[in-house]
Amino acid sequence: MVTLAPQKRMASKMLKAGYSRVWMDPKSTEQIAEAVTREDVRKLMKRNVIQRKYAKSNSRSRFRAAKAQRDKGRRKGQGSRKGTRNAREPRKDRWVKNVRSMRKALRELRDSGKLPKNAYRKYYSQIKGGIFHNKSALLAHIKESGIKKGD
Repeated sequence: MVTLAPQKRMASKMLKAGYSRVWMDPKSTEQIAEAVTREDVRKLMKRNVIQRKYAKSNSRSRFRAAKAQRDKGRRKGQGSRKGTRNAREPRKDRWVKNVRSMRKALRELRDSGKLPKNAYRKYYSQIKGGIFHNKSALLAHIKESGIKKGD
């Protein structure tokens, strides 16, 4: 068996790939052995006798499967957590999410005509002041006070 190392070395330089990524057609070993110059190797590359293999990379299938499970709420237990509760979802983000939902509920009541504008303004500032812990507490308070029309 003839050594094809020089041709492989030349091809790897020309293909701008590593030595192990050069593929040579096993059926055409005689032709490759006759190729002495870079021009000969270039011709073989044009005829696809010598090709560059694809670069190998890590498969992402296992990551995707784990992510799909995490999206369903699995793999998120106490043992899988690194950061504190505040690091994973900051207090401010929680606050903003909560306040936005309460303000949206208040806006809907006002726009539908169930809440007068002065009451809307009062509850808006109370939400900002942190009097209500969540949307259900706000709605319960509005219902108790009897300000809400149409119910």
